[in-house]
Amino acid sequence: MELRHLRYFLAAAREGNMTRAAVSCHVSQPALSRQLGDLERELGCELFVRESRGVTLTEEGMLLRKRAEEIVDLADRAELELRTDGAKIEGDVWVGAGESRVMDVVARAMARLGAEQPGVCLRLHSGNAEDVIERVDKGLLDFGVVIGHEVGRRFESLDLGWCDRWGVLMRQGHPLCERSSLTLEELAGERLIVSAQRHVDATDGGLFERVARQGISVVATYTLLYNASLLVERGVGVAICFGGIMAVGEGTPFAFVPLTDLPEVRAALVWKRFQPMSRAAQLFLRTIRDECAD
Repeated sequence: MELRHLRYFLAAAREGNMTRAAVSCHVSQPALSRQLGDLERELGCELFVRESRGVTLTEEGMLLRKRAEEIVDLADRAELELRTDGAKIEGDVWVGAGESRVMDVVARAMARLGAEQPGVCLRLHSGNAEDVIERVDKGLLDFGVVIGHEVGRRFESLDLGWCDRWGVLMRQGHPLCERSSLTLEELAGERLIVSAQRHVDATDGGLFERVARQGISVVATYTLLYNASLLVERGVGVAICFGGIMAVGEGTPFAFVPLTDLPEVRAALVWKRFQPMSRAAQLFLRTIRDECAD
């Protein structure tokens, strides 16, 4: 059993399709199928259930997937450590994220990495969680930063050690802006601007349902907060959002009051399981792990 066989196996498990797996491994489909057939004969068991629409793993295949992932990851780490000892690394690292102060963790990691390897370039894509996760799944992004979102078993994740807190963004001078905290019930009668992300409803036990029960009017939804803040500034309504994104307080148009009945949500870095990484992406992941540990 060779390392390349395990890489082919993981690609087929990831893609669920031999043709797509062959493309991702830069080999022909017949060559990949032949190599996987050789692996099955060597192990004495079937690893895939082959159907007209694609392939799925057998029980033996699921067991091998776990071990193969560990073996390939260890081999990649060893190669990275050996090749980066005094070596120059160049390349792009693609990261998608929404709006959150947790990006400071990414910024600190990138500053740390840039000091060691100035040839590594961070490519940031801004979008909501659904957009970011879809792009990571398609291989368009190396990593995604997601807040309070269940990403499923196709992804690996790293807790970034950060929690975001929900609150209400409102104009200075609003009757509630001097409050130290609020509840949804106390927003009854307000015109509400809320996040359009699907995970918001799941995270807080059904935000839209709770808002409807309180008789609060939803006048707009948003994906990124800056545009919503313009609505707030013009008096269209108040926005439920994370704290720390918009400048608030004296000298700004805005005030922010925390909501006590919506839970804090944790932030994570996610990447696609079994997806091959460039040396720059591997080094970025190692650096952000170190940053979180510190």
